[in-house]
Amino acid sequence: MTAVVRPGFWLLLVALMAVPTLDARAAAAPKNLLNNGSFRVGSGNSVDGWRQDAWIQDPGSTDYIWHPPEPGKPGELEVLSHRDNDARWSQLLSLGPGWYHISVESRAIGAQPFTTGANISLLEDGITSRDLRGTTDWQRIGFYLRIGSQGADVEVALRLGGFGRLTRGDARFREARVVKVAGPQPGEPAYDLVAIRKASATGPIGSPWTLVATLLFLLLLAAVGWRMIAEPPAAVEAKVEQRASRKRKAGAR
Repeated sequence: MTAVVRPGFWLLLVALMAVPTLDARAAAAPKNLLNNGSFRVGSGNSVDGWRQDAWIQDPGSTDYIWHPPEPGKPGELEVLSHRDNDARWSQLLSLGPGWYHISVESRAIGAQPFTTGANISLLEDGITSRDLRGTTDWQRIGFYLRIGSQGADVEVALRLGGFGRLTRGDARFREARVVKVAGPQPGEPAYDLVAIRKASATGPIGSPWTLVATLLFLLLLAAVGWRMIAEPPAAVEAKVEQRASRKRKAGAR
């Protein structure tokens, strides 16, 4: 008697074989190091893990709006500046050594076209993605960052504007990510945080000889000043009288 295998058996078998593959893919996916990077958790216009900040904090300058997730749609953060400003949602992170890709999906609505628009950046030394100006569709923007052997604390900002680049308009963000990678890929900016921080902490520029000469000159000025302060009043009066006497004699001639 020949056994009959029903079609449902094969479907069940294929489904069971696919489970390990899906688990392997999930395990291999890079971990998002941001807290609440999909903006799923919050209350009102406060979002877990994110704070609101701006250069100009006057009431009415900028609105910070949370759009909770809807069925089939991710959560969104919005920065709506009514006046020129550098405004953002930001989050502090502690990162270990290595390369990271820092990115977000973003779109601009009515952002000024002649200054920095919607971007993702660090709050230091111009570390930023390309920016979106005017009105755009959703795009993923980002940059690569190398952290040195000691690790580093950084602040990631979802931003409308930049340092000295105030603007107005509307910027929206979704699916923010910070993931560890093997190295930078073409097409996006790459930054070395160690080199940038070292350059910003560099002391006065000049050769050792010019620094020594400057120091000696300052010491000489200090010595002359102290001598003038310490000289007895009587000696000063005598010198003044001598000079006056010379002028009278010269006039008499």
